[in-house]
Amino acid sequence: MQNTGSPAAGSAQALEALLLAVGRERDRAAFAALFGHFAPRLKTYLRRQGCDAGGAEELVQEVMLLVWRRAETYDPTQASASTWVFTIARNKRIDVLRREQRPEIDPDDPALVPDPVETADHKVETQETNGRLRAALKELPPEQAELLRMAYFEDKPHSVISAEQGIPLGTVKSRLRLAMERLRKALRDAV
Repeated sequence: MQNTGSPAAGSAQALEALLLAVGRERDRAAFAALFGHFAPRLKTYLRRQGCDAGGAEELVQEVMLLVWRRAETYDPTQASASTWVFTIARNKRIDVLRREQRPEIDPDDPALVPDPVETADHKVETQETNGRLRAALKELPPEQAELLRMAYFEDKPHSVISAEQGIPLGTVKSRLRLAMERLRKALRDAV
């Protein structure tokens, strides 16, 4: 490594020389000097940007890793070493904020599974079946139709229907069974 001046002094030329040495020669001593200079400053900067202590330390590690990996792309005619490093830190902070606002999508989330699209044929078939069912319900004796409505449309237990209608539980079950048999037969005959 060339004599780059005292990195502790933090002069722009010294930092630039260290960064160029890392980029051109993968100089570990130069990187250690850059790390020693920038790490505490980056942490302070990131804390001011709203990071907690742990998050700031983690981001400093990521930023310095990027400095190591991308040092060869540093161009001193475009920006100073400090500007270049702090721009990387700013961009990493923005990336973190974006990830926090848009969490990763879980492909197994059942809410993300699209509802199956109902085809026109299926819609017509459903409408026809519903029409046949309504017609068959009208043909039932009123007491059976009422029990079906209570059991299947109001979702009432048989014991509640028995109490509300004032008829024995066995009668409720018998009437429901008869009503279901008549509906099945009517729907079979209608096809």
